[in-house]
Amino acid sequence: MLNGPFVLAIDQGTSSTKTVIFNEKGKVVARGSEPLRTMYLDGGLVEQDPQEIFENVLASVAKCLADFISQGGRIEDIRSSGISNQRETFVVWNSDGEPLYNAVVWQCKRSTAVCEQLRATGLEDMIRRKTGLLADPYFSGSKVIWLNLYNNAVKRAIFEGNAYFGTVDTWLLYRLTGGAAYLTDHTNASRTLFFNLETLSWDDELIRSFGLEGLHLPDIQPSSSFFGETDFGGLLPGRVPVTAMIGDSHAAAFGEGCFGLGIAKATLGTGSSILMNIGAKAKVSHQGMVTTIGWSAGDRVEYALEGVIVTCGATIEWLKTHLGLFSDIRETESMARSVKDSGGVYLIPAFSGLGAPHWDMNRKASITGLTFNSDKNHVVRAALESIPYQIRDVIVAMESDTGIALRELKVDGGLTSNGFVVQMLADLLEKPVVTPGFPEVSALGAAYLSGLYSGVYPGIEYLQQLNERQSSVMPNAANEAVKAGYRGWQEAVGSARQVFITDSL
Repeated sequence: MLNGPFVLAIDQGTSSTKTVIFNEKGKVVARGSEPLRTMYLDGGLVEQDPQEIFENVLASVAKCLADFISQGGRIEDIRSSGISNQRETFVVWNSDGEPLYNAVVWQCKRSTAVCEQLRATGLEDMIRRKTGLLADPYFSGSKVIWLNLYNNAVKRAIFEGNAYFGTVDTWLLYRLTGGAAYLTDHTNASRTLFFNLETLSWDDELIRSFGLEGLHLPDIQPSSSFFGETDFGGLLPGRVPVTAMIGDSHAAAFGEGCFGLGIAKATLGTGSSILMNIGAKAKVSHQGMVTTIGWSAGDRVEYALEGVIVTCGATIEWLKTHLGLFSDIRETESMARSVKDSGGVYLIPAFSGLGAPHWDMNRKASITGLTFNSDKNHVVRAALESIPYQIRDVIVAMESDTGIALRELKVDGGLTSNGFVVQMLADLLEKPVVTPGFPEVSALGAAYLSGLYSGVYPGIEYLQQLNERQSSVMPNAANEAVKAGYRGWQEAVGSARQVFITDSL
């Protein structure tokens, strides 16, 4: 028999939905996962079926509940639920709740020309100042503008005042409550290009500038608050309150304990998203970061800077798939440790350009410093080292932007199992690097925020105690070799940029 109370958390991601039930100690007691189909279409269009997203969530919840019941869990002990969602993906529907178009996924590049036009007409400065974001296809608003220009059904509905916009959290809440709740939270709102960071509300001037005056937008609430009630399409005998909604990267940061100033998290996945808590006041970056809402509860709103690294684990996958330097990524740690250093070899992983803080999207990847003494172990080590080097670049830029020193870095993602990378990160940053020890950190963040509101978790201080079970890697005091390596990295990135500029001339 499992003893409650419990919180049910949904992590609706791009490739799947995970549902996890946590107890009052933040421990996982049941899981369920369901893969989700994504449509990659011509012209860089990326879409999902809105109905499939909703059904996918219900299937994931059903699996989790079956697991929960099989272990002796009682449904009536589930006190509340929370939702974390793939950020920037959105749906537009009409007053009957019928989608007017497929969900447009965050990866979609259809609005590149729209963003170029926004910059050409001088709107980027206003966008930057008000939203903390860039005029970039990554963010929802530019793709809504595209639909309004090129899709007749959406254009007509916006003109007639019959178009309802929602990121995935809003769409799911609307469906789960039978249309009774049309809401979003601060974090998801802050990723749309419509949201004013200072007023914490939709910005009418921006919406008019985008030609979207007739578009309905959901009311905005703190990430931890009452959003409505649901029985998950009849899967539960009664309704439970939804008391948290939050974007997935923000949820991961909260789940890992980024509650205070100067605590950051980095996801070591295909790419890397780095979020650093900058406190109760928004700060605009001058070094290629975006400003966003980290999380909110009650009257407390915490802001964050975010830096995006385009290529992280994808570099290691490329060495495996295209160069055949190893057959299993787990081999890379021992390969890197088999040589005392990279032998002056640097791999600049600009396969799709360089992200923050460089933002040189025309750059190409390169390997420099090769000699006849270089072997595959040096190249593998250089590839692994490129990950901490890029994260250090972002953290230095964040510290410079804000005057806030990094206190510690939380890391999640597949590469956290690579001890070489994690130790080098600690040495390079000269700060503790903390790993959560389990993969469902976005679901944990949604659960924490939901449980804060429903009383399962008494307060932030209680959550900090729960997070003390995380394992920390401390920096080595003798790290001069790491510092020297980083100086070489900076030279390699800089010299490669100079070569590119010279060639361009």
